[in-house]
Amino acid sequence: MKYDKNNIFARILRKELPAQVVYEDEYALAFHDIAPRAPVHILVIPKGAYMSFFDFSEKASPAEITGFTKAIHNVITSLDLENKGFWLLSSHREEGGQVIFHYHVHIFSGRRPSQMMPLHS
Repeated sequence: MKYDKNNIFARILRKELPAQVVYEDEYALAFHDIAPRAPVHILVIPKGAYMSFFDFSEKASPAEITGFTKAIHNVITSLDLENKGFWLLSSHREEGGQVIFHYHVHIFSGRRPSQMMPLHS
């Protein structure tokens, strides 16, 4: 499978599609999901063209990996979720529920994981 440069997240990164951004730096963009599954449902995407966790972890530079992880931390901190509680999810391939093939991490809070299933994205 080849990275689709016209997937919805790539288009959001290029500012072709709107997003309600909560965080952005040189490594990542975080924004509200348009179909939230919890009171807090944020997507964090790397700025590089990576399809999945494996693609990202195998090909991203150490700076990109560190920057992306710190971006997730910064979003959690900015929303005070470290004190409230949160859940991180990243789907991999079709069988794992991945629909958009640009690596991304979901941050959820305010609802238990069992109340959110099934989740697809």
